[in-house]
Amino acid sequence: MLTPRTQRIKDSLFSRKRQVSIERALLWQESYQQTEGEPPVMRRAKAFCHVLENHQIVIDGYDLLVGNRSATPRAGVLSPEMSPYWILDELDQFPTRPQDTFEMSDQDKRTYREVIYPYWAGRSLNDWYTQHRPPEVADAENDRVFAVAQTDKGQGHIIADFGLVLSRGLGALLREASALRDASPDKDFLQASVLSLQAMIDYVRRYEHAVRLAAQGSPSDDAHALVELPDTPQRISELVRLADVLAHIATEPCRDLYDALQMVWLLSVVLQHESNASSLSLGRMDQYLLPYYQASLASGASGAEVRELLQCFYLKTNTVVAIRSTDSARFFAGFPIGYNLVVGGVDAEGNDASNELSSLLLDLQRDTRLPQPNLSLRMHQKTPDSLLHKATEIIRLGDGLPQCFNDGVNVESFVERGISLADARDYAVVGCVELSIPGRMYGLHDISMFNMVRCLELTLRAHPEGFPSFEGLETAVEKTIDRYIRLMVQGCNVCDKAHRETSPTPFLSTLVHDSLERGADITSGGARYNPSGVQGVGTANLADSLLVIKEAVFEEHSITWEHLLEVLDRDWAGEGDEVLRQRFINGHAKYGNDVDEVDEIGRRFLHHYGCEVARYDNVRGGRFQPGSYTVSAHIPLGAAVGATPDGRRAGEQLADGGLSPMVGRDKNGPTASLLSVSKLNNVLDTNGSLLNVKFSPSTLEGETGLARLMAYLRSYCRLGIQHIQFNVVDRATLLDAQEYPENHKDLVVRVAGYSAMFVELSKAIQDDIINRTEHEL
Repeated sequence: MLTPRTQRIKDSLFSRKRQVSIERALLWQESYQQTEGEPPVMRRAKAFCHVLENHQIVIDGYDLLVGNRSATPRAGVLSPEMSPYWILDELDQFPTRPQDTFEMSDQDKRTYREVIYPYWAGRSLNDWYTQHRPPEVADAENDRVFAVAQTDKGQGHIIADFGLVLSRGLGALLREASALRDASPDKDFLQASVLSLQAMIDYVRRYEHAVRLAAQGSPSDDAHALVELPDTPQRISELVRLADVLAHIATEPCRDLYDALQMVWLLSVVLQHESNASSLSLGRMDQYLLPYYQASLASGASGAEVRELLQCFYLKTNTVVAIRSTDSARFFAGFPIGYNLVVGGVDAEGNDASNELSSLLLDLQRDTRLPQPNLSLRMHQKTPDSLLHKATEIIRLGDGLPQCFNDGVNVESFVERGISLADARDYAVVGCVELSIPGRMYGLHDISMFNMVRCLELTLRAHPEGFPSFEGLETAVEKTIDRYIRLMVQGCNVCDKAHRETSPTPFLSTLVHDSLERGADITSGGARYNPSGVQGVGTANLADSLLVIKEAVFEEHSITWEHLLEVLDRDWAGEGDEVLRQRFINGHAKYGNDVDEVDEIGRRFLHHYGCEVARYDNVRGGRFQPGSYTVSAHIPLGAAVGATPDGRRAGEQLADGGLSPMVGRDKNGPTASLLSVSKLNNVLDTNGSLLNVKFSPSTLEGETGLARLMAYLRSYCRLGIQHIQFNVVDRATLLDAQEYPENHKDLVVRVAGYSAMFVELSKAIQDDIINRTEHEL
């Protein structure tokens, strides 16, 4: 359970309404106005330095760790250098919009309209993208098959090499970067890297100075520091120790867990100051923290002291949320920030890598009961029963954590993409379910979502005359998919170039192999591995719809092609249409029930999508790779599609998750769902895939319930499925929380590849979670 200190920290996270912060925007602009004409990477480095020197730092009266992105927790930090337009459009809507609301002062609104917006209009990343986007890509985006997603935000979905900094220290990295710069003085990136590293060191020392003055009872001499002075001898002692930690880690390798956690958190905050992006994830913390955890225990730290320190770290990850446009918030609802933390898995030799810290990092969720960090368990055939038992205990809590990833599939998937076996075995997860190689991959993992169901609809509309055979229809749908993939790739590559030309990230790049050696920012191909990830969405609805057409139109001849199109055009609203709709829903097999005929259709089209995507190169020297997950995008993607032959009404959601069955259509139990997903070519989805399963809490009661879940997870692993995650909550609780949110403020649920506070979700997403099939084991 939380200690009095950490309970106070948790309470403070929700004690006030979320605010919009323009502090970073103003500081970034101040720097840019002084660096006109300089190379973009140098301008970004100098703006980064300016933010670290001048943003308001906060030292409260109780936390054991320091590092804040904003003056108040859970604030929405604006970055108009990416796109100033959506912000201007929504200034007056932030408090009342349907999802992810924020408060914003009238003064800040005026400042944005009169000072910030006029500067960035015409200068942003979004401007570069729209100016260079081919007209045919713009037309294709208007067809609502895909949207390029990284045109208004910074680089995220990446894992820095935290272990490198912990073991070598910032001072050693600065010396290395300085030597490379001196050897190649013409490389702007290396100049920017040195500036950024020095700024990070100075930033740590800035905190150290403020903390040390506070320990002495002296007010801060930093005009941009908000410091609560200590009022007890215990707090003075804590601040003295914290100041000593900060003084050491400013340049030197970490000595123990306190050093390591403080450094990891400060790095995470600084990466946010640079990119202001989601999914700057934490990687395999049980691996790189283990020696420091052991050092703390060896030096006499108690288990209680270690646990409280880790609680402080976990709570810090909940101080940061993402502010998105209204449209984007529909795709990523619930403020997901993507501090994905991975435990378990195999080591470079393929042996089990779990350790005592693996279980402890999972067990901390029972203390905090919050959405972050986004816990992930890497599983394999030899995952110890003790670790799996701990994971099932935490899953049973009902927070949707941890999610599980299958090493057997994911390592093979990376190797087939040309990743070395040792690097593949070190994979971790960024954001939701996107697979990445820590410290070695910049994958633009979330650059687009591709709506395969919309491709079916466009194909149907383009052929009112019908097809002589079902095979002809399948081929036509594939051609539609191919056409839009080509256009999606063009748009993604323009966006990739926009990041390179306007928004390099020299500090982040310095923490990614092999950027320093190549003298290149990650946006210019500096990383060792450089894929681009695009998600194919709608497998279940596409398979279900095509099977209905195959059987009803081509085999049974129970409806003509013309009649089917008429029914879909009027959204099942004509005489007799509802009877027909129910026949199509209940009289034809549905994906997710272990029925080969419909499952094989799903396999065919997901395989076709993945193979077609993988044909294309990106602009960083890498290739495109497919994934299949939706986040919360199955709601807006469904809104883009009219009625479909599977019985969906126009605008109704698509199947959640990515590989999950359509809501309410999985009738044959949770094992049948696993068997359906196992028939897909899961190795193809190197960018990640997602399977949601919802269990009744009663089915997991007692040791018997945990044993059932462990067996289910072992089956999932043997069947070669990439990913699985769980909601363990009953329908009655969710309905009560929807009606009486004030009684369920702490209710955490799984949305897609992330968890969120249920009462902070829009009604549409709440309804989706409520209506998912509730299984028994």
